[in-house]
Amino acid sequence: MRTVHARVTILVSSVVLSLTTLTGPAMASPIPDGPGTPAPAAPSVPQHVDTRTKSTQPVYDYANAIRESVYVDTTMDTDSDGQDDVIAVDIVRPSETVLTGTKIPVIMDASPYYSCCGRGNESEKKTYDGDGVIRKMPLFYDNYFVPRGYAMVGVDIVGTGRSTGCGDVGGRDEIQSVVDVIDWLNGRNTAHTADGQVVKASWTTGAVGMIGKSYDGTLANGVAATGVKGLKTIVPISAISSWYDYTRSGGVPYSDDYMPWLGGYVGHDSAACDEVRGQLGDNDDDDTGNYTSFWAERDYTKNVSKVKASVFMTHGLSDYNVQTNHFSQWWSALSRNNVPRKLWLGLEDHVDPFEFRRDEWVDELHKWFDYWLQGLQNGVMKEPMVSVETSPDVWRDYKTWPAVNRPVSVPLSVGKLGAAGKGSLMVTDDPELTEDDIVADPSEVIAGRQMFLSAPLTAPLRISGTPSVTLRLKSDSPTTPVTARLIEYGDAARYTGVRRTDDSTCEGSSTDYDDSCYYTVDKVTTQSDHGIVSRGWIDAAHSKSLTKPSPLKPGQWTTVNVPLRAQDQIIPKGRIVGLAITLSDTEWTSPNTTGATIDIDLAGSKLNIPISSGKLAAPTQIPTLDVQIKTPTQRPNLHDPKN
Repeated sequence: MRTVHARVTILVSSVVLSLTTLTGPAMASPIPDGPGTPAPAAPSVPQHVDTRTKSTQPVYDYANAIRESVYVDTTMDTDSDGQDDVIAVDIVRPSETVLTGTKIPVIMDASPYYSCCGRGNESEKKTYDGDGVIRKMPLFYDNYFVPRGYAMVGVDIVGTGRSTGCGDVGGRDEIQSVVDVIDWLNGRNTAHTADGQVVKASWTTGAVGMIGKSYDGTLANGVAATGVKGLKTIVPISAISSWYDYTRSGGVPYSDDYMPWLGGYVGHDSAACDEVRGQLGDNDDDDTGNYTSFWAERDYTKNVSKVKASVFMTHGLSDYNVQTNHFSQWWSALSRNNVPRKLWLGLEDHVDPFEFRRDEWVDELHKWFDYWLQGLQNGVMKEPMVSVETSPDVWRDYKTWPAVNRPVSVPLSVGKLGAAGKGSLMVTDDPELTEDDIVADPSEVIAGRQMFLSAPLTAPLRISGTPSVTLRLKSDSPTTPVTARLIEYGDAARYTGVRRTDDSTCEGSSTDYDDSCYYTVDKVTTQSDHGIVSRGWIDAAHSKSLTKPSPLKPGQWTTVNVPLRAQDQIIPKGRIVGLAITLSDTEWTSPNTTGATIDIDLAGSKLNIPISSGKLAAPTQIPTLDVQIKTPTQRPNLHDPKN
């Protein structure tokens, strides 16, 4: 265990090194990597490798590491200025490996956030010395891994930070800007210093591991889906796998004009980039909700067959910024293609496991990168594939995910979940209904909502996978949103977030300008009488096709499937499970009411739920539940990427 202590910064004497040869802008005095100087042969076992423990050790001096900033060339001109864009790349690497001729692998975090917003829970930004050379790299990766024989590379994607051009928000230009950097690291592309000197990455093996949270992890997914040579592994944290599914659900938008907004939030403020962002708004099909070629370009799951890198992903089961369908559909696609993989699922929302499981996370990352980038046979791939947080700070290991491939069909009847019903029920859209209104008073009749309740569970119920709701319905409108919520009722202390403490831990070496110390967080639980298991939305006309919607024929029966968000949760014995059906949702999606009324055919409708243990049974009579809303539900603000 690492010692937790009051927040401190460890001060180490530092030397910022200047570079004048072909290796880039910073090096220790005569490096045998310059013109005409042969590098010595690398030892058979690098100094940083402990053959006994099969792990890398912190033997290199972080304070005297080489810090350099270079610009990688591209063949793109995204800002139409007549010059090819260049990608700013900042590097921290051990100087000793150059002296011994030891080539080292790369850990890369490619991001649009280094200048605009910062990275991590403390919003760290890159900082530079007076010559424009990287001084501080955000996050702990360089502090921890550089002394262990890795190079840390931070990439400003096209159109952000010190790179030129204009970004296209998850599109081929942003992905290509990272591919171009990996190509340079593998000798397939060119780069230069700020003053025009050619720079070669002769210090690296070319093996690259990408890591990052949210947008950064999304880029890792997208780059892996190109199959670029040299990318050996990715570690996507709370990452998007399809931008369509990030901005909408089955044709129902979460917000309007999100793509041009995000491009402007992270990108350069220029007329040229305003034009590029205008094109994003023109092509996003917010008015139809259709899945088009624009979205296919940003759907990384469709190119999963090209993925050659291993994948260690982690996601929060309470994440409604990047919702859980992103990890589940990416994981499933990787599984079908037999990609080596590992998965951590925490209770948390949009939070890096460095915050909530720090010791274990750093140790596991160390083993993962040692195996995939250094070739050390440390047994990490023999560990359980999946780790799930089942209650605050309690984790269970599993062989695979999901535990259930075929969901259980649970019938619906009037007010009851688990009994086959007859006849039909009516729902009329009420856009004024809030989620708190919907989940409260589950035993009562509320206009605009239909609620179905189970009997108290006779044994714990594990849901592991992706639920959905099948509704046979007829509508008086050509389309309508349909919203489903899966709820568990029963008094308990439930996870509600994390809170920063005044303590910190230090993960690696520090200098006076780049410390490795970060605040810890505590989990927050709140006593409540209900919790949301999963939510889901669909535009009824998009139920059969996201590309070519089929308007409903008023008065005719049709079947609509409402996908809910993936979940892995153990609901304790004695709880009651509820399913709530409403139409439009003005809190969690963009207002899009059609004022429709639908009839639900009970015999043709069901809940499809992936249950690996326990079962749902109908009550003999509808239970009376008194639900108190103590803390109003708040939707995460998508217009705050740091969420």
